[in-house]
Amino acid sequence: MPFHRRSFLQSSAGALIAMTNAPILAAPATTATLPPPPPGKPGDFDFLTGEWRIHNRFRENGTWIEFPGEATVVPVMGGVGSVEDLRIPARGFFGMGLRLLDAESRIWSDHFVNKLSGAVSVPGQTGGFANGVGTFLSEDREGDTVVWYRGVWDRITPTSCRWFQGTSRDLGATWDDSWFMDWTRA
Repeated sequence: MPFHRRSFLQSSAGALIAMTNAPILAAPATTATLPPPPPGKPGDFDFLTGEWRIHNRFRENGTWIEFPGEATVVPVMGGVGSVEDLRIPARGFFGMGLRLLDAESRIWSDHFVNKLSGAVSVPGQTGGFANGVGTFLSEDREGDTVVWYRGVWDRITPTSCRWFQGTSRDLGATWDDSWFMDWTRA
């Protein structure tokens, strides 16, 4: 199972206990069915640069819970990378987002590092921006079921944005969105 933000959800839930048994460097089952992302360009993540306060709404055991967080984001390598220092003290969680643009394929990859593991998610989610919305996908399997994971950046303004995450077990026909992060510039 690849380790990325969905693994953060697992680790965050129940005081991070699910993380102790999650393998973090396995290859995806297949990515042949994922739709191709739109081409990326340097600076696509510039909107995220700065200090942020984050309102989290997360479904845990069927109940929606809310908690604060904060992040510091810096661009690197002339806009072909973005590094996020995510802090959620209310949940005892600290992590790092690492977004990189492959210069040849023009595809963004979005990786995550949990403080507990210190390992970068491989392969991470891949995607890009179209019409002001960034969509990032990865694929895994649960037994014989193909599961798509999606992270979306939308509602992007100079002072706010939103990220949310969901899963699909029907190749994207429907999505179960279970985590919303509303970002406000500090």
